Amino acid sequence: MFFDELLSHTDKFVGMLFATIKEDSPTEAGNAFDHLENALTKYDGTFLLGDEFSLADIAFITFVERFQIYLSEVFKYDITEGRPKLTAWNEAVNKIDAYTQTKKTNPKELVELYKKIFSAKK
Repeated sequence: MFFDELLSHTDKFVGMLFATIKEDSPTEAGNAFDHLENALTKYDGTFLLGDEFSLADIAFITFVERFQIYLSEVFKYDITEGRPKLTAWNEAVNKIDAYTQTKKTNPKELVELYKKIFSAKK
């Protein structure tokens, strides 16, 4: 089942994103977001499993949101460039009131926190 496949990929996806920070290069993130773009083409509709916002979307969106901020600020890397499905998905998720109410991340604080955490590990 595609849902199970998506959820099993979450750890790998997140690992690829964190590898980006460790390596000081957006290469791994690009690969992770390409995989997500491809997953979004599996079904007709805006979300990962079609027209309905699901647990699969929830599993990915918080990481996408945070890394979009970090990659844009630190690497000037736009995760949506050349990824129209990811762009539409991100926009659709951000129109869901229940999701937007959970967004309390201050972008500047997030970037500084990630820089601090990962510069200490180098």
